[in-house]
Amino acid sequence: MSLESLMRESVADNGPSPVLVQLLSFVVIGGAAAAVFVGLSAVAVALPTGLPKWLVSALCYAAFIVPVYLLHRRYSFRSEAPHGQALPRYVVVQVAGLALATGFSWLAYSLFGLANVPAALLVIGLTSGVNFVILRVWAFSGA
Repeated sequence: MSLESLMRESVADNGPSPVLVQLLSFVVIGGAAAAVFVGLSAVAVALPTGLPKWLVSALCYAAFIVPVYLLHRRYSFRSEAPHGQALPRYVVVQVAGLALATGFSWLAYSLFGLANVPAALLVIGLTSGVNFVILRVWAFSGA
């Protein structure tokens, strides 16, 4: 038996961490979707639909759920979990994320008295971080 066979492989030889790659993909996909949502909802809200602006914005957001789910499933998490399992779990995480964002917003504005931009960045960071972990370990897991 050679000494080389007893040595662990160097971490540098293995390339980037799978979690880091997942996180980067998650941020890129989520950021791109958020940017497109802002543009789409700004245009849609300005249209004379007769619907309340909040409803038009919510419908625009809803239009992104399945496409972003598919992108995260394929690229962020490379999941093979069946759609019948992963999609409902993804929707649950999105609803829970909305509740978390509401709670984090309350903390940021009411408890900590943060200004708008720092509060928004805190809410986005915390909500996205929790969503990433839950999507990774539950929604897109094969279990």
